[in-house]
Amino acid sequence: MPEDVEMNDSAAPAPAPAATPAAADAPAPAPALSTLQHLKEIASVVEAGSLTKEVRRISRAVRLTVALRRRLAPRDVAAFLAFALPPSSDAFARLSPLLPKEDGSEMDVDTAAPAAQVSIKHGLPEIEIYCYLLVLIFLIDHKKYDEAKACANASIARLKNLNRRTVDVLASRLYSYYSYAHELTNSLAEIRGTLLGLHRMATLHRDELGQETLLNLLLRNYLHYNLYDQAEKLRSKAPRFEAHSNQQFCRYLFYLGKIRTIQLEYTDAKESLLQAARKAPTAARGFRIQCNKWAIIVRLLLGEIPERTVFMQKGMKVALTPYFELTNAVRVGDLELFKAVAEKFASTFSADRTSNLIVRLRHNVIRTGLRNISISYSRISLPDIAKKLRLDSENPVADAECIVAKAIRDGAVDATIDHANGWVVSKETGDVYSTNEPQAAFNSRIAFCLNMHNEAVKALRFPPNSHKEKESAEKRRERLQQEEELAKHMAEEDDDDF
Repeated sequence: MPEDVEMNDSAAPAPAPAATPAAADAPAPAPALSTLQHLKEIASVVEAGSLTKEVRRISRAVRLTVALRRRLAPRDVAAFLAFALPPSSDAFARLSPLLPKEDGSEMDVDTAAPAAQVSIKHGLPEIEIYCYLLVLIFLIDHKKYDEAKACANASIARLKNLNRRTVDVLASRLYSYYSYAHELTNSLAEIRGTLLGLHRMATLHRDELGQETLLNLLLRNYLHYNLYDQAEKLRSKAPRFEAHSNQQFCRYLFYLGKIRTIQLEYTDAKESLLQAARKAPTAARGFRIQCNKWAIIVRLLLGEIPERTVFMQKGMKVALTPYFELTNAVRVGDLELFKAVAEKFASTFSADRTSNLIVRLRHNVIRTGLRNISISYSRISLPDIAKKLRLDSENPVADAECIVAKAIRDGAVDATIDHANGWVVSKETGDVYSTNEPQAAFNSRIAFCLNMHNEAVKALRFPPNSHKEKESAEKRRERLQQEEELAKHMAEEDDDDF
């Protein structure tokens, strides 16, 4: 839209500069397209994808919509519905009343539209489902949650009657916003049966993108109500296949890491959480922060101390401050400091749903303090250990003896207990390079690098017959233009997904 300029009648108009021949011959710049015209062109992309059975065109239409969502206005969406849907259709009758009314505003006029007007074929299911998706995104962005919930329910009811592969991409997005709308209205438990039915339908239709999307939504639904056993049963019995969406695979790894953490399988949980944090796009900062929070807790429960660089990542320093202070308390082995940090950031840990894991860390704090004592003293009495660990029980000496015995049995401390004299004798620390630990560390690093290389090779895609046909200059320009457009919208798409 051209910017309004304040006109001043008192000021004399400046003389127009003489037009040079070069300027006169130069073509006039193309007018900017309006939001409604953009929506019409996206609808033409959806139509082309439907008629040619090309799913990639539908995916491109979704990316363009994500880039356009911040510019959507009620009049634009209403005008697009009137353009894309027949006035007598059920979809138009359902969607039109959900849009907010703008008093005193005129409808957009396509003054910037090109000479060739865009027209689409009415009656295509893909266009109808796209209209549902567009209205649902618009209502959620404008915080019309009750209307968004009604729109989501109507869209899911319509999707149950469709079985077209070109609808799968749009359907997967609708599933996500359907769950999100109910999450915003605190009614996730109501849709669990519907999600299970949709997952069964996607499995029967061999809709793999819909399967992985619905599986993640079901896991999120179960974990929202702390139903970890049911989530694990569903995850273990659901069919597995090669991931089609990097975003959905990252979510799956994150949910798997949370389940493994609650089930005390810390090694597998750490691997899943770190892999989710690495694979997540840079724009998904909130998702990466959550992955790092849980990964830090899991590493502490494993007896590891995360590096300082983990807490100093760009854009995460403030959010990870409570976990940095918690890590410092565990590293020092100070039980009083650990209690103070846990009380100071109790609200943060409760909001992150890590309070129960913080309680588990108390034993690790004691074990770390005991390890520091064992390194510092070759022999120390049990009452002194209880005093240094600041055990506040009725019989601290007996508790200290039990703690030391368990640490020796678990291999955390290399020492022996002299029960007759009441002291602990530490053994001399050996050379770590005389053991197999360096070999195991190098082996894990090499395995990680090889796994990453194999995944990168599997992700390579080549155009058909690229070794036979030479690319013309026109096709090359078109390909480069599509790649630039994809790169432009990829960041916004990833931000929206997370």
